Amino acid sequence: MRQQIFDGFISTFGANSDQPRVFFSPGRVNLIGEHIDYNGGLVMPCALNLGTYGAIRKRDDNVVKLVSGNFDSHISFCLDELTHNAKHGWGNYPKGVVAEMINAGHKIGGFEMYIFGTLPNGAGLSSSASLNTLVAMAINSIFELEIEPAERAIICKMAERFCGVSCGIMDPFACTMGKKDHAILLDCNTLEYSYAPLNLGDYRILIANTNYKRGLADSKYNERLAECEAALAELKNVCDIGALCDLSPQDFEKYKNVISDETLRKRAEHAVYENFRTKEAARALKEGNLADLAPLMIASHLSLRDLYEVVGDALDAMFEPSAKFEGILGTRMTGAGFGGCTVTIVHKDDADNFINHVGDAYYKQTGTKASFYIAEVADGAEEI
Repeated sequence: MRQQIFDGFISTFGANSDQPRVFFSPGRVNLIGEHIDYNGGLVMPCALNLGTYGAIRKRDDNVVKLVSGNFDSHISFCLDELTHNAKHGWGNYPKGVVAEMINAGHKIGGFEMYIFGTLPNGAGLSSSASLNTLVAMAINSIFELEIEPAERAIICKMAERFCGVSCGIMDPFACTMGKKDHAILLDCNTLEYSYAPLNLGDYRILIANTNYKRGLADSKYNERLAECEAALAELKNVCDIGALCDLSPQDFEKYKNVISDETLRKRAEHAVYENFRTKEAARALKEGNLADLAPLMIASHLSLRDLYEVVGDALDAMFEPSAKFEGILGTRMTGAGFGGCTVTIVHKDDADNFINHVGDAYYKQTGTKASFYIAEVADGAEEI
């Protein structure tokens, strides 16, 4: 792949004495810990070997030229014209990274970059965060900025807002800080993190894309956020907490009836128990008990469906045959919900049977063909 990206750059921008450098940034999948980052909870993502590649070379002026091998599009802008431009489409994400780096006081010159991605867009695998962290890593390297990885992740989070997207820290952090064969246990509030070994052996991470447009995800995200804030406000009348996930399951059961509205109570219950499940999943990985993941991941999906109500018909049609497939080490929806993907841990010898069985069942239920991706757990953004 490195040679393909290098050749794509040369055929686009031409060769000279300054050779382009090639970088890769992964996508990510969240194994467990969904819709609790904004409730003071923990998340457990891992970086994937699917992601975004780029070749980059400095220019002698203040012009940035971007070319996508996926969209056959050419974008150009000057460093003194860093405003969002709808005509630039995906190019606004790299532009946002450049803008945030300059706002942070870093000195950047012009550059040209050829980009090619292997992630499906809009599937909930963080294609935009992968692109942003790729650009941040590449710029940091060629201009010798020496920006620490965690700071680059924060810059990439801010760059998403440049494009009008409200993004949490999990996606850019996982794409930046990923570690091969490890999951990351991340506190999204403090950015404290640790790695949990993900020694899958003969098992593989299999991502199933519903190919269903996530039309409700953004509006429901804001709605759930407001509901959780309302539940927290009532709980604060009887206990000293700063976030829903400050509560243990035992404390929640003690105080839950303070929440007057049943819907708000359900939202809070998901947050508290999902945080507990994430801690238990991290413990299972650190102890090497992969079999303990299955009930935790399935319980996570059911909670997102029944308590948080963000699953939707498409994801549930994918989950049901997946959960019944014998021998898996867990399956669940991943991402915002109402479409997107499920993540399943399946034995490599069963992967083809799983794809055929689940794909057929999903098509019969929805009339839509799913896409499947077998992924490995990879390192974060790096030069290759």
